[in-house]
Amino acid sequence: MFLRRLGPESQKSSASCAGGCHCPDILEMESGDFAIIGTDITDEAKGKLLAGSGCGPGERIVRLPRQTLVQARPHIPTNL
Repeated sequence: MFLRRLGPESQKSSASCAGGCHCPDILEMESGDFAIIGTDITDEAKGKLLAGSGCGPGERIVRLPRQTLVQARPHIPTNL
């Protein structure tokens, strides 16, 4: 299902992920899609979405720390 974690290995230290909790991450899937591990903020954010965006049934709004995405950027494929 998952191919790899995105971002530098230094970001993935077990010290920052004590007990398998609070471990934001970006995972590349076999399908080419990405899965995000972050904090579920759906309940507080759903009513504050910008015009044109929405959160449908079965979808969740997840907070991903900026550092996680910025550090993963060089590892995200640019081809479609």
